[in-house]
Amino acid sequence: MSREIVLDTETTGLSAKTGDKIVEIGCVELFNHIPTGKNYHAYINPERDMPEGAFRVHGLSEEFLSDKPIFAKVKDGFLQFIEDSPLIIHNAPFDMGFLNAELSQNNGQPLQNKVIDTVQLARQKHPGARVGLDALCKHYGIDNSRRTLHGALLDSEILAEVYLELIGGRQVGLALGIETISLSNNNIIQQQSYKTRKNPAPEIDVEQGNLHRKLLNSFDKAAIWNKYPNSD
Repeated sequence: MSREIVLDTETTGLSAKTGDKIVEIGCVELFNHIPTGKNYHAYINPERDMPEGAFRVHGLSEEFLSDKPIFAKVKDGFLQFIEDSPLIIHNAPFDMGFLNAELSQNNGQPLQNKVIDTVQLARQKHPGARVGLDALCKHYGIDNSRRTLHGALLDSEILAEVYLELIGGRQVGLALGIETISLSNNNIIQQQSYKTRKNPAPEIDVEQGNLHRKLLNSFDKAAIWNKYPNSD
């Protein structure tokens, strides 16, 4: 059984080395490549101005962020959520550079989590193709119409879908013969049907069934499985 965290940040600019700061963190929990409905999200007061270029990307103004907690106040909650789970990040050096810079400035150690960079995965799977998040959504038929502006949690949710496509996880883990549902802030936002499996699911014995029900009960109530009756 494997836990992974899909992660994204928004910032005031392109380089932590020149004083840019994180203004938003969004994380989505996957368990065996399946979204559980458990998310982490925080807006962060960068204690500095918001450059016009950055504002055009994510729409987070200096005024909006002025009453949000500083990074030091969200650090512990963020670290508790990700634990030591592998991190799935699109263009990982960017986000990891900012996160480690913020941790260093707040007496923290650099993250030691395994990191999977979906940009590199996409380049390996689609040599020569565009590997931006929007381009990958178009390639895989993933609805990103909600992405009028960048947002850390929304981008993490979309990236989770892209990641599953890159590793074949949608076919392996989500080819259910029923509708799959994407979640944002515990609300249903998108439905898309997938083809049924050609091969029937194998029968399971009573002990396996009980273990399966125990696993489902451990998920958050917003998890995808809880949207269907008789999911066990």
